[in-house]
Amino acid sequence: MNGVIVVKIGGATFGSHDPIIEDIVELQQHGKQLVVVHGGGSLITEWLSRQGASTRFVRGERVTDRSTLDVVTAVLSGLVNKDIVAAINCLGGRAVGISGVDGALVQSRIRDDDMGYVGTIVRVDTALLEALLQNDFIPVVAPVSLYAIDRPDGAPGILNINGDPLAGEIAAAICAERLIFLTDVAGISDQGGNLLPQLSPDDAKALVAAGVASGGMIPKIHACIRALSTTAITCIIDGRQPHALLKAIEGNKIGTTIRPV
Repeated sequence: MNGVIVVKIGGATFGSHDPIIEDIVELQQHGKQLVVVHGGGSLITEWLSRQGASTRFVRGERVTDRSTLDVVTAVLSGLVNKDIVAAINCLGGRAVGISGVDGALVQSRIRDDDMGYVGTIVRVDTALLEALLQNDFIPVVAPVSLYAIDRPDGAPGILNINGDPLAGEIAAAICAERLIFLTDVAGISDQGGNLLPQLSPDDAKALVAAGVASGGMIPKIHACIRALSTTAITCIIDGRQPHALLKAIEGNKIGTTIRPV
């Protein structure tokens, strides 16, 4: 699977007529192999609100009880995933929607009892990804996983997971050529708000340790560093810019690139 590009689409950057989808289809039609990982947290919150259910976050992550897990699974593996797959296929691409549960792709255990059914990834089985890529499909992966490790009797077989570390683990497992995060910010900034075009892994860790990089940027940075064990280049870019994905692949200097010096 040499040359595979892993793309993480943040929920705030996606729309069914978005240039992101055009870029994905164009890259596939030019022979690039892609794996797409998506989020969808805002839509989960919307659907929980429709049901009169409250949402609680700890350190930026959703506490997931049993009823919340049902909504998470339905929204991520159903609504969001199929919307992205339909958009790609309608533009002439070839995509298949899956989740981390399918083919035991992502195997997890409970990360913290206080977070409920939120998992930490233990293993990625790449067999399903390989089969889809070898048959010229783009796997579009929803961030729920198989509760495969230390699962007690009566517990659900699914866990909610953060899409950012999922993208990093997949990139590492398949030795991806690149990992690209499409976000709703310009990239990683310094303490003065100035964009940092390039960072080493140590520089990125220092920004996290100093509290300069915070919130949702932290799991993205950790995912990039994890992916760099096998992946040459990782990028965090503004997916709201027209054709940002193509620009990044073509070598335009946008966003922040994290790579070994």
